[in-house]
Amino acid sequence: MLNNNGYAAYAKNKIMTASPAELTLMLYEGAIKFCNLAITAVEKNDYEQANTNIQKVENIITEFQATLDKRYPVAKDFNNVYSYLQQRLLQANIKKDVEILEEVLGHLRTLRDTWKEIMKMTPHKPSGAQIDIS
Repeated sequence: MLNNNGYAAYAKNKIMTASPAELTLMLYEGAIKFCNLAITAVEKNDYEQANTNIQKVENIITEFQATLDKRYPVAKDFNNVYSYLQQRLLQANIKKDVEILEEVLGHLRTLRDTWKEIMKMTPHKPSGAQIDIS
């Protein structure tokens, strides 16, 4: 129990001290993790777990869409990509289709890797943002 409490405190501190760029990276990493878990669950015919993890990916993508800064023209392009991923996730969930999930996973990895490159080019400082993770 003590180890879980220590890890929870570490994770909470990591999130609370992360810059917005780092939080975005964490979300991409989470989406990739949950997509991988969904693939594994489908392969094991554990459709309840597949559904749960696909919904987690959908929630992260919904968050990305909600936080797009519409002042920039590129936001429309990102929204289109996110909408496409949402449609594919819905299809994957209905059909429990590993191929579709693998496609989404590939797109998520590309987005994450692109984000990492952007982070390298852009200096950032921790924001100390207060985020409720409970």
